[in-house]
Amino acid sequence: MDIFTIVLTILGLCLFEIISSVDNAIINAEVLSTMSEKAKRWFLFWGILFAVFLVRGMLPMAIIYFTVPDLGLWGSITAAFSSDPSVHKAVDDASPVLLMGGGTFLVFLFLYWLFLEQKHYAFKIEKFFVKHGIWFYALASVLLSGLIWFSVKTNPIMCFGAALGASAFFITSGFKTNAEEQEKKLMKKGMSDISKIIYLELIDATFSIDGVLGAFAFTLSVPLILAGNGLGAVVLRQLTVGNIDRIKQYLYLKNGALYSVFFLGIIMIVDSFRIHIPEWVSPAITFLIVGYFFYRSRKEIVRKEKLEKKKGA
Repeated sequence: MDIFTIVLTILGLCLFEIISSVDNAIINAEVLSTMSEKAKRWFLFWGILFAVFLVRGMLPMAIIYFTVPDLGLWGSITAAFSSDPSVHKAVDDASPVLLMGGGTFLVFLFLYWLFLEQKHYAFKIEKFFVKHGIWFYALASVLLSGLIWFSVKTNPIMCFGAALGASAFFITSGFKTNAEEQEKKLMKKGMSDISKIIYLELIDATFSIDGVLGAFAFTLSVPLILAGNGLGAVVLRQLTVGNIDRIKQYLYLKNGALYSVFFLGIIMIVDSFRIHIPEWVSPAITFLIVGYFFYRSRKEIVRKEKLEKKKGA
């Protein structure tokens, strides 16, 4: 991997981490507004260490380790930079399971958002999908059956990856729904700041799974994932404190995040069938999609500002 690809991958991971965690940042900001300044500083410093090293560092390492246990813990970290052919072969042999699982998870995540979640409509067709939200379960079932069918013909162990990805989606979806309910409790004054911080870290760990699994569409290198996702997590925590109200004005950022999730999921599924996709494709697609929806959001902000000026005049 050349230096340009490494830098592009890290920047792509950073952007994807930021954009996919906007909802989490909004939750954090609302809860932080009820906490003392000392608790806020504690959350920013120690919370970043937890979010970066434990969640976004240990989780991808654990995934690689359990996918290729023969590498050992240290081997899971250094595999991408190893010159040992046997290491590359071990990772290559096991990667279809990881890619299929992660890809299935991400595509299900996108479809759930498209059919069932309330959103700011960037395209008219999104309203159609929301009106027919019940189709999500039928489409998800058919998609999973199709993935398993084609996996059986290619590599039977990939079937386990598809089933695991689907299971992980429905489990984490339940946790996220619970997290939204817990947010209401966190806003109550009766709960201590330390309790709120613990809850926030648990919520952050739940929401970070999307970013961690999506990261494998960029690279299987744990150090690069840690660098990119970690940098994104640090930037996002700073935005949480100072600029969250401004971020809320960009209505279509979540749309950009979920369309990126969809394409990254497709890339992972295609790659699992040994159809090689250049490493620069994932970050390039992420920048293009997020850039487009950022432009749409900015255009909407300007339109509203003009309307307010006209009303004021």
